[in-house]
Amino acid sequence: MSIHKEVKKITTHTLQKMKEAGEKISMLTAYDYSFAKLIDAAGIDIILVGDSASNVMAGHETTLPITLDQMIYHAQSVVRGVQKCLVVVDLPFGSYQGNSKEALNSAIRIMKETGGHSIKLEGGEEIVESVKRIISTGIPVMGHLGLTPQSIYKFGTYSVRAKETEEAEKLKKDALLLQEAGCFAIVLEKIPAALAAEVTQSLHIPTIGIGAGGACDGQVLVMHDMLGINSEFKPRFLRQYVNLNNLVTTAVQQYISDVKDGQFPNQNEQY
Repeated sequence: MSIHKEVKKITTHTLQKMKEAGEKISMLTAYDYSFAKLIDAAGIDIILVGDSASNVMAGHETTLPITLDQMIYHAQSVVRGVQKCLVVVDLPFGSYQGNSKEALNSAIRIMKETGGHSIKLEGGEEIVESVKRIISTGIPVMGHLGLTPQSIYKFGTYSVRAKETEEAEKLKKDALLLQEAGCFAIVLEKIPAALAAEVTQSLHIPTIGIGAGGACDGQVLVMHDMLGINSEFKPRFLRQYVNLNNLVTTAVQQYISDVKDGQFPNQNEQY
């Protein structure tokens, strides 16, 4: 009889305990089974099935075109590869902004059809009603403030948010509103480090930063950026841990050359 060692899963409760203990939270995006499996096995705390799939998987310029059905497909693929980490799925643009009933229906579809553990949506005061409604049905919600890429056409730029006092004050207020509404964590994207530190201290729930300094309770990056698959995207906040672009290009070129020269397959590579 084999003794099956139980994997201790990471839950929203785990993240709360991590914040209280001062232990930092690691989060990365993933969009498919193979990478989700690798990232989960490496020990990540959270995988975000990001609507950034619109950019890195589908080649769109913004996150706006990706649909709820497409997000569900990516999330299903990710969940099949995960054993331990918490999976957060982005509600895509247009699937929750209309009203709180639409938001709830989208969240329910994601939970029922993907096996994901929670959802994330962008915005503050204007989406609080939706957040409350979704949480009241037992679905955990992660918030997202600062640079909210789904509002790119409103901002007109991907530059740092909340540098002006008025926007900073609104962000602080929004963070407290989201916490009050029941969010289990909040992503803070591209805001001044001092503001992110202030918000992190003011909340009892964890903050996850991207371009928001080291005082946040955790950090998130887009997998394709930190693995160097995207070579053209190099913002200041990004640390590239490997250059997969070069590695893949070299491998593919070697393969092409071996095929053309008749070097592949060799005697041992045939039946």
